[in-house]
Formats: sequence, structure tokens, C-alpha cells
Amino acid sequence: MRVGEQLAYKLGRRCCPGALARWQLNSRFGSRFDGHRAQGPDERDGPRVLVRVDEFPHYRAWDEPERFGTARFERFHGIMADAGVPYLIAVLPRVSRAPLSPSGMSLADPDSRPLEDEEIAVLKRLAGERVSFALHGRDHRTRDASPRRHSELCGLDRAQTEQLLDGALAELAGYGIEPRVFVPPYNRFDAGQWDPLARRFEVVCGGPESIGLMGFQRTPQRRGDTVYLPSYAPFYGQAAEVRPAITRTIEHARGMWVPVVLHWGWEADAGWDELERLAELVAPYAVTWEKLVRV
Repeated sequence: MRVGEQLAYKLGRRCCPGALARWQLNSRFGSRFDGHRAQGPDERDGPRVLVRVDEFPHYRAWDEPERFGTARFERFHGIMADAGVPYLIAVLPRVSRAPLSPSGMSLADPDSRPLEDEEIAVLKRLAGERVSFALHGRDHRTRDASPRRHSELCGLDRAQTEQLLDGALAELAGYGIEPRVFVPPYNRFDAGQWDPLARRFEVVCGGPESIGLMGFQRTPQRRGDTVYLPSYAPFYGQAAEVRPAITRTIEHARGMWVPVVLHWGWEADAGWDELERLAELVAPYAVTWEKLVRV
């Protein structure tokens, strides 16, 4: 069933993204979260938008510092802050060299570096600027070379999963960051890894790649004491793709949670104009992630 849903999603996005958006909003998307109300904009005013941003430091910052380094992220943050958009940033405690190569993936001796002073300084500053933090794995190194199976977690047994998570959390704690949200690298984790994730985080995110592993799920949904929060197209993508969907959602999904995922590296490559337009549009409806965690 999960494989079929993954295929249906891919076909829907390719052939009829407008219909896909309506399907998500009308059937499985835009959940009122089991009747709970958010602490945010009044229901009559529009949706409650949760903006997630992947990731800082960028997982390719070691290999391409000019393209994915701190200076370009600062430009992204400046746009969001100037528009008044709170967001969640997925944080890496380490940065890999050649993260798309499985070589060097040993937990004991990975080919990765700790955060640099400049990166640490940015994270400490963001904490006071309406930015929330999520753990984004340990160093974003894939365990599988195939683009269809990129994942830092898939294939690890329970003990290995717990070792990776606890090690990454300990490194972030050393910088004063204690995330309550988890964003899986490449949006992939095994369904059997849900329990160790749920024991450590109040919110576990997902994306298009999660469908083949977790199924196409209503979002957000409570699973025990933890919230599963996947995001799908057209709310997952570049700002130019997300903006038309948000415009429609403002009229048709009032009072509902809408998780939006952006990648600041994509916006940097595309230029900043579309991001500026999206930030201006979404600002009145964006809420901090603490609003969701407190529900």
C-alpha cells in the first residue's frame, strides 16, 4: 500500500498538482489536529502555517562553502526576519565531506567535522529571533548511494538508531540547543524506528520521500504522545511552487495547520525574489513551532 501511495503521489504531482493540492486539503490534509485549536491567528483569518527550513549548516557546506556557506544562509534568514516569518531550522551537529557517498559512514569515525565558530554564533543568535530548532540527523551522510534510497537512518537497528540520535543530541546540547522536533535527513526513516524517535521528540517530520516508508498520512496527526508532521507538494518545494498553493489555502483552509517546507539552498540558487514574495504572503499566518508543541 505504501509503495502504491508513493507512486500515486508522484503521478499526481507530475500530472495535476492543482488536483493533488485539493485532494490533500479536502481529504487527508489540513487536519484540525483532533479538535485542538492553535494559539495563533483566529480561525476566520486563514490557516496556521508552520514553516520548516532545511538545513543549517547546509549538508554540503564543507564541499561548497561559497554556495552553501553561512553568508548565503544569512541572506535567507534576513528575508524571513524582515517579513516577520517565524520558522523551524533543521540543525546538523556535524557537517560531512561528500555526504552523498556512503563511504566514511562509521558512527565511530565519520568523515565529518564539528560546527565552526561562525556557525555556532549564528545558531545562538537565531534562538532569540523567533527561530525554533530541530535535529536533522547527525551529519546527513547517506547510508545508500542510490538517490531513491538516500537516508542516514534506514537500515540501522534499534541500538544503532539510539546511538546516532543520542550522540547528535549530545553534540547540540553542547551548543545550548535542545530540540523537541526531528527532521529526518532525506525525509527517510524506517517505520520500525518510530519508537526511538517518539521517545526523544514531541514532533517527527516527514516529506514526499516518507510516503513509501510511512504511507501517505493526514498531517498533523498524533501518534501516542508524539505528533507526526509530514509535508507534501505543493507545500513542499521552491517558493515559486509554494506561493500559489498558499494563496489558495488562505481562502479554503481556515483554522487548519499547514506545514510548509523550504530549502534555503534552493532559494539561493533561484535568486531571492520568489522567497521575498512568499514571505510577505505567509507572514500574517505563520506561527511558531512552539504553538504546535504546546497543543
